Amino acid sequence: MAPRVVQVIQEAELVIGYRLYLAQIQDLLSDKQIHASELTHEKERARLAVQSARAGRKVCIVSSGDAGIYGMAGLVLDIFSEMSSSSDQRAEPYVEVVPGISALNAAAALLGAPLMHDFAVVSLSDLLTPWPTIAQRISAVAEADFVVVLYNPSSRRRQWQLGEAQRLLLEHRAGTTPAGLVRNAYREGQKVRLTTLEHLLEHEVDMFTTVVIGNAGTRVRLGRMITPRGYEP
Repeated sequence: MAPRVVQVIQEAELVIGYRLYLAQIQDLLSDKQIHASELTHEKERARLAVQSARAGRKVCIVSSGDAGIYGMAGLVLDIFSEMSSSSDQRAEPYVEVVPGISALNAAAALLGAPLMHDFAVVSLSDLLTPWPTIAQRISAVAEADFVVVLYNPSSRRRQWQLGEAQRLLLEHRAGTTPAGLVRNAYREGQKVRLTTLEHLLEHEVDMFTTVVIGNAGTRVRLGRMITPRGYEP
C-alpha cells in the first residue's frame, strides 16, 4: 500500500470491500464501521459507497492492488455519475481514486526487470469479458511481440484458459521465451518461479498468481528476467 492509502483508510468512517481484502488490513480497521461482502457483489458495494458518501460520510472502498487496474474505481465512478443529478442542490462528495501497487508492478520487481519495454496486461477471467474477445487480444499482443502480463490465470472453475493463452502465444513466439510466475507478491506465502512459455503449464497457478511472459528480446541473467529497452550494457 502507498502511504496515501493508509491515510485515507485512517480518515474513513466506513470501509467497504470484498471480505478477503478487508481481512488483509484488519490492523487498520479497529475503529471503523465495516461492510464486507463476497465476490460478484461489486455493484452493491459501489452503490453503498456512493450512497453513504452522498449522505455526508467519509467512505473508503477497498480494492486489491491498484483500484484503477481491474479494481473498483471505474464502477464507483460510473455509479456516482448515474446517481448525481443536476436538479439535486446538494453538494456532491469529492471522489478520490488512490493509487496502489498493482500485481504487475510487484511481480515485475520480484522477477527482475521484465517490463522495461512495451507490455500489455490481459485478464484471463471471462466472467465479465467474453473469451473470444480475450483470445483476440492475446493473439494481437503475441503478434506485436509485447511482453504480456496475465491476471486471473486460473481458478477452481476456470482451468483451461491459461493453456489456451499459451497456445495462442506459441503461434507467434518461441517456446523458450522466458516466463515468470509470482504468487502472493510481498505477502505471506510468496513464491517466485522462472520458467519458459513451453513449460508454463507444469507449474501450479491460481487467482493469487501473476504470470509474466517475455518478448523476443527478454532474457534471464543471474536468475532475473530482463527485457532490454535498447541500452547497450
